[in-house]
Order: sequence, then C-alpha cells, then structure tokens
Amino acid sequence: MDKDSDNSILPLSGIRVIDLGTFIAAPYSATVLGEFGAEVIKIEKPMEGDPLRAFGTPSDSGDSLCWLSEARNKRSVTLDLSTIKGANLLRGLVRKADIVCENFRPGTMEKWGLGFDQLIKDNPNLIMLRVSGFGQTGPLREKPGFARIAHAFGGLAHLTGMPGEAPLTPGSTSLADYISGLYGAIGILVALQARDKVGGQYIDLALYESIFRVLDDIAPSFAKSGIVRGRLGTGTSNACPHGHFKCGDGLWVALACSSDKIFARFVQLIGRPELAQDDHYAAAHQRLANMDYINHIVDEWLSGLTAEQAIKLCDKAGVPCAAIQSIADIFTNEQFIARENLKTLTRDNDEACVIPNVIPKLSKTPGRIEKLGPMLGDSNQLVFEEILGLSPSALKDLKDEGVI
Repeated sequence: MDKDSDNSILPLSGIRVIDLGTFIAAPYSATVLGEFGAEVIKIEKPMEGDPLRAFGTPSDSGDSLCWLSEARNKRSVTLDLSTIKGANLLRGLVRKADIVCENFRPGTMEKWGLGFDQLIKDNPNLIMLRVSGFGQTGPLREKPGFARIAHAFGGLAHLTGMPGEAPLTPGSTSLADYISGLYGAIGILVALQARDKVGGQYIDLALYESIFRVLDDIAPSFAKSGIVRGRLGTGTSNACPHGHFKCGDGLWVALACSSDKIFARFVQLIGRPELAQDDHYAAAHQRLANMDYINHIVDEWLSGLTAEQAIKLCDKAGVPCAAIQSIADIFTNEQFIARENLKTLTRDNDEACVIPNVIPKLSKTPGRIEKLGPMLGDSNQLVFEEILGLSPSALKDLKDEGVI
C-alpha cells in the first residue's frame, strides 16, 4: 500500500445509500460504494430478510456465507414496503439519502407509490439505480430475470462450452449480477459527478445488457460478415495459441499468445522459430486458419513438462502463462497473499469468515471492510430513532403491526 495512504479518509464518506435490492445485482453496487465510505442502509422484509441470507453455504449463525461476504459494511433495517406506513417511512429515509438501489421487477416500486417520479419529489437530488432482468422499457420489461437468464439472452451461454455440445454455465451462475453491480456503481458515480449540474436522475440497467457489453466483437463481426460465433471450448476466435492446455503432470495451464510478437517469443522458446516466419504463421490470421495444427504443437511441447516447469519457462520468455487454479490453490498462492486479496473477519458470534478483499486498491484513499453482513434488523433502532426521530413507543407499535 502507498506510504501516503490514509485509511481514515474514505472518498464516499457522507454519502448515504438506501439498498432495497435482493440477491446480488443492485445490492452489489451498494456494497462497492460502502467499501469506500458510503453509509449503506439495507432494507429487508420483516421476519424474512433478503433471500441472499439463504443462498449457498450456511454459516454457523444460519445466514449464508454469501450474505456475510456480499452484505459487508451494511446496516440492516426491516421494513414492509407494501404497507402504507412502510412506504411512508422509506420516503422519510429517502429525503435524507443520496442514492437508492433497487432491482425489483419494473412497476413494483410504482405499485407501492415509490417509483422514481414519486421519490424525486421528496428529494430532487436523488440518484436511483434500477436494475432488472430486461430493463425499464421494451416489450420484455415485465419479464422476470436472473443472471442465468441474462447469460442466455445476452449471448454468453451460446459461446460457453465445447463445440457441438451443450452450452455450459460460465463459471459463476451469478456473473451477470456482479457485472451489472459494477456497471451500476459506475452509473451512480457518474450521476454523483453530474448532480450539481442536473440534479437527481435514475439509472436504468438490464442484466442482459451487462453481459452483452463484454462479449468482445461478436456484434460488429456479425454485422459486417454475418459471423455467428459458436462454442469454442478451451480456445478463442481472436488469437492462437490462446486457451487451456494440459501438461505432462495432468495439470492445466492457460496460455495467451495474444499478439504476433508474443507468438514469436513462444516459438523461439519451444525451438521452432521458423513458425514465426512470414510464409508460415507469423500473422494471427494464418494461425487462426491453422488452429488445430498450432494447438497440437503446444500440446506436444507441454506433454513433456510439468505445469510448474512450463510456467517458469514461459515467464522467462515473456509469454503469458498461468496455472488454472482451484480455490484451494488460491488460498496458498503467494501473489494472493502478498496483495492481501483474502481478508478474515469475525462476526458477533465469534465465527470467522474469509472473504474477498476490497478492490480496486487506491493509493491514498483505500477502501475498507468494517464488518460482515449484518444480522436481520440490527440497525432498526439506530436508523428509525436517530435518522427519522421516531420514539421507542412508536417503534414498538410499528413492530407489533408488522411494518418493521
């Protein structure tokens, strides 16, 4: 970390976020902001809470490990938004907030009288992130959607898997949620920057759009040449050799000759410099046209090496190569350890939990994780009494009525 860093300076300190979302997409935007100092108030349904609390491996306290990690730094408040009193309490919080994050189906917030057009009247400077499966407009706006649906609709699932075989899950079933959360955080930060000029505004983001945006050149390639890229297995359509290869010890490595210069370095390394001549495979289009042959040469070379040997040789030659790591490998990897990519925190019940640390790393104002995901309703008294000024008796009445 930079010697000039001051972890007491958090760039988003003083910004208040109301997180109304469930699962990952919009809440992840709020999490990112919270890591850099924003106060995040998580609104959950009384007695039930966010479904993310039950998603994945449970912790000792019952809440999922996913919840402990992804709801980091947040304050939990219970509130039934479908009731008039609940909606009015939320509007009171919105008046004292900067940002609202939600990922309900379009029309749900409006049904409760909490749409952007209503909330902006209470707070003209409000920034509202609205994440949904298909966006707030278009013929499919009301269609439900999760990350897996976004992977299918946005074009990623079609590309994932071995040629001619079933489309596979692209690593994480929640990938679209996380990518959308990042795009949501970008939208919020841009809107904050513009707020003094234009006032409040909303951000409309569809899960499938985030996936579609990161699929390289499939759109211009189809528009220009009618190319419909299919499943390429361990390789890619843009570079060669560029994929996953098995070594002599049975372990796999990723190799990425992404340019002609890197390919020239690689063939020099394996003792086949003639392959980089102009009349052979010097140019990417030549290699792509002969992908099977080039990949066979790589397979032959790696068959006589362990993964560790191959990586060391490639590193010395300036050829990008890395082991394909499991999470067990990651926990002992010196690079992950040196960069403090894993952080251990303890919850109120003394349960330790290891979670991914904050990224990106800022040299002077780095982010932080102060606590794991909160217990349900742990901040009801703090938020309703200190922010909204409700009395203890009023809180009791609201709880008895099921509003909080």
